[in-house]
Amino acid sequence: QVQLVESGGGLVQPGGSLRLSCAVSGSITNIIRMDWHRQVPGQQRKMVAFIGNGNIPKYADFVKGRFTISRDFAKNLVHLEMNSLKPEDTAVYYCKVSTFDDVYWGQGTQVTVSS
Repeated sequence: QVQLVESGGGLVQPGGSLRLSCAVSGSITNIIRMDWHRQVPGQQRKMVAFIGNGNIPKYADFVKGRFTISRDFAKNLVHLEMNSLKPEDTAVYYCKVSTFDDVYWGQGTQVTVSS
């Protein structure tokens, strides 16, 4: 059974930084893409960043220049380094992993940006 476990969320002041991590465990093969998404209550889940097997990251415009996604291919980990955080970055952040056949989601980790 495949499991995605996010960690690293929490409360941070505006302008601060957090690093999220997502560990993928279980029998999973042929990962083609790893994403971070976020969701605010009452709103649709939005893609924040993703990275494919070419190791080329893509970002939503609202995080470009502030967030960095990285992937550890050997350990099936994906990280999201978040800098210059703003109150509007407050959300539950979800890890998503796509293979040729399936899509898996983590349970989410809360990020709150507030003074």
